[in-house]
Amino acid sequence: MANEQLITKLGVSTSKNDEEILGAQGYQLINVDLSEGEDNHDKRVFLWYKKECGMRPVTRIQFSFVDEMSKGLDSAGYEKIDKNLNAVAGGKPIYLWYFYGNTEFDIPIMDLEVSKDAKEETALLQDGWERLGCELNRGAEKTKNLIYLWVKRVKPSYISEITATSEFTSDKQKFDLGFTRVDEDTNRGAGGNYVYLWYRRTTDKSKALTALNVSTEFQENVRFQNEGFKKLSVNLNAGTTGKDVYAWHLNEGCESQIKAMVLLINCDSCGVYQKAGVSFINKNLNEGNKGQKMYIAYQ
Repeated sequence: MANEQLITKLGVSTSKNDEEILGAQGYQLINVDLSEGEDNHDKRVFLWYKKECGMRPVTRIQFSFVDEMSKGLDSAGYEKIDKNLNAVAGGKPIYLWYFYGNTEFDIPIMDLEVSKDAKEETALLQDGWERLGCELNRGAEKTKNLIYLWVKRVKPSYISEITATSEFTSDKQKFDLGFTRVDEDTNRGAGGNYVYLWYRRTTDKSKALTALNVSTEFQENVRFQNEGFKKLSVNLNAGTTGKDVYAWHLNEGCESQIKAMVLLINCDSCGVYQKAGVSFINKNLNEGNKGQKMYIAYQ
């Protein structure tokens, strides 16, 4: 597909002046206000993108909301947009980073969308879009909706591998190896370690994962092993007083190939996903502690 159809740059506006500058530079607006429509038109946040012929395409997008998340991104060569996506809504500072990758796991991005409710999410998921992990109004008390950025890639792709980390020291290595971090702490609100899931993508359908699962009880280990699942080594509840929680994956059998994986942090969303026929794992990743209830769904 021609390069002019691919995303080559990203931008963020937090003021009317920013909007005028980006518009004059040929950026296209994603017309969803991340600040949830504040009355003052000088206080709104938009995402922008540019498509240019003959330029390198963007292949990965990440976010940071704690300082430690930024270090690996910076070391791995990601470009940071120094505009706080939460500048108006009042939550934790969130920054967008993008990358021009050339590994076999880097599939160019051809389009972007922003969703503000679960019904939009399931429609995008079932249409081949990939949801990025960070809630873009994370920690904002003024907002009601959960806002996410979605990407559509130039070719159909699948998740070929998942892993997890409970510290930040290996972030650069993971990025260098072509992994995308799901930018949501599975211990959100529970204390303990910062724990993140990661995945790599492939265009080879035969390499795709076919099912995911989660264990919160020791007895489940034998059953999942007998079914051919492989267990991630990192406890998704690491450092908390909750139960040991592990993610499992399968890459064999006749199940459908997994195109996308999401973390659901709004219990209202769970029913919408289930009703839409998306595979939903009814195991709280923060089982046994007071952290944010969180579930894995995949398509």
